[in-house]
Amino acid sequence: MTYLRLLPLILLTMLAPALTQANSQTLRLLVWPGYADADLVEEFESRHQVNVEVTLVGSDDVLRKKLAHNQGADYDLIAANTAEIEYYIGQQLLQPLQPTRIANTTRQLWRFRDYQKIPGITAAGQVYAIPYTYSDMGLIYDRKQFSTPPQSITSLWDPQYRGKVLAFNASSHNFSLASLARGRDPFRIANNDFPQVTEQLIALRRNVLTFYSLPEEAADLFREHSVALLFANYGRQQLKQLQDAGADVGYAIPREGALAWLDCWAISRGAQDVALAEAWINFSLEAHVSRALTERQGLSNTLEEPPGAEKPGQLIWLRPVEDDARRAALWQRILSGERPPLQEAP
Repeated sequence: MTYLRLLPLILLTMLAPALTQANSQTLRLLVWPGYADADLVEEFESRHQVNVEVTLVGSDDVLRKKLAHNQGADYDLIAANTAEIEYYIGQQLLQPLQPTRIANTTRQLWRFRDYQKIPGITAAGQVYAIPYTYSDMGLIYDRKQFSTPPQSITSLWDPQYRGKVLAFNASSHNFSLASLARGRDPFRIANNDFPQVTEQLIALRRNVLTFYSLPEEAADLFREHSVALLFANYGRQQLKQLQDAGADVGYAIPREGALAWLDCWAISRGAQDVALAEAWINFSLEAHVSRALTERQGLSNTLEEPPGAEKPGQLIWLRPVEDDARRAALWQRILSGERPPLQEAP
């Protein structure tokens, strides 16, 4: 009789951990590798007594597909660059947030809190994303071959470095670079400007050693071929990689400015717990968490100025371009050595 009376209590005790876990809050993250490392996730879970589910993505296309499914209801918080944030706002997949509810935004450098001046993250006066990490695409140069740091993007075209320049194999970025070098909008190339920009990229193809795809490939080529100048699509990650390998290199932001991607935290339209999503953003902006991102991934954080640049310069956050398909088609012709028509059909 005593045992029968105790049985419900015993069963409840055995089931308590499972019941607690089932009833606890869960934060669902959709992020890039390195943005939610296991030890940091564990720290957040312990502090807030919640569960965190992390889904990793490796491309913007995958991120779009996952967030679009079920109208964003599968995730609470995402990390995406400003161009993608702008797209998601247009698709009504995000909800506006209130930076004043996220105390650690006051730790950030002012340029990352001046939301209205960051293209793509605001709409109708509302803020939809909080900057987290970024990488500028500067110029890495061999100090032995440059007496002073390169001052301009046009250094990539300088004939004295012919065969000693590395550029990145990307259609959109290269058209943006060429347009920026001409003093024009890098993301909105006018139809009648395409012939001149295309000719400029043909000239770049003739000046470079090659176009690389991966940072490791660029590092090997840099060392093996005594490269003088490298367009760093992966930014300071590549600088760190070369320095760690013993290369005597410097890093410069050209006077025209540097293309740069800025990844932000944004709350999904279908978020189950907005307050918990805000708590994660706040956690990510603690000094030790942001510094871990820099130390482990080589990415810049939004709390402190990055080391290694010879002089400060303007960062030009990526925006959607006028015609991705057109840029890609023209780039393939340029890369193959085929001269595109002087006036490509829009």
